Amino acid sequence: MHFTSTVLSAAALVAQVAGHGAVTSYVIGGTTYPGYTGFSPASSPATIQRQWPDYNPTMTVTAKSVMCNGGTSAKLSASVAAGATVTAKWQQWTHAQGPVMVWLYKCAGDFSACDGSGQKWFKIDQMGMTAPPLKGTNWGTAKVMKDLAWTSTIPKSLVAGNYLIRHELIALHQANTPQFYAECAQIVVTGSGTASPSGAFLANIPGYAPQSDPGITVPIDTSTATTYKCPGPDVWTG
Repeated sequence: MHFTSTVLSAAALVAQVAGHGAVTSYVIGGTTYPGYTGFSPASSPATIQRQWPDYNPTMTVTAKSVMCNGGTSAKLSASVAAGATVTAKWQQWTHAQGPVMVWLYKCAGDFSACDGSGQKWFKIDQMGMTAPPLKGTNWGTAKVMKDLAWTSTIPKSLVAGNYLIRHELIALHQANTPQFYAECAQIVVTGSGTASPSGAFLANIPGYAPQSDPGITVPIDTSTATTYKCPGPDVWTG
């Protein structure tokens, strides 16, 4: 009986892990940059992505790991012209309900000293629910599940500099139990842009919204809501 319970518990854990995912590569300017692979990140090649430990989610918006899934440094960076695109790719993703949000953070100097602190994060892209019902598949994460990729445009007017780019998926398939999946990479934005976001476009991560925000804690099994608002600030387009 104990053996059976152990086997069933192990099987449940494997099934749970298989449902998780993370950004595992980027395509920027026609070049593919490998990222990390869950459960063996230390064996990955040098990358632009800040190293993360595994596929497991962060469970609260106030946890430090929600910033970059625990990643704090990377050996490389990639150049991208303002107005060009960045595509993030996943090897696996299985949750159809939840938003996709893409954030930038301007570093004050070298990446080695860029820790993502302060109210300097801003969104450049997002997709929540485009049509009801909440338990349907008209969500940003459903698009990731289908394409295993997400492409965003760096605002053309953005001032040049060193930036962190953060791709965040919030899985909402379990009622009132959000799961945060976010990874960061290091990019060098080039061009002659002079614009930067300010005021209400900027946020702290962690803590860009309270855990009780209706875009984070969602009673998806019982709610009759027909609209959804992504948590955090509005998207800055330049």
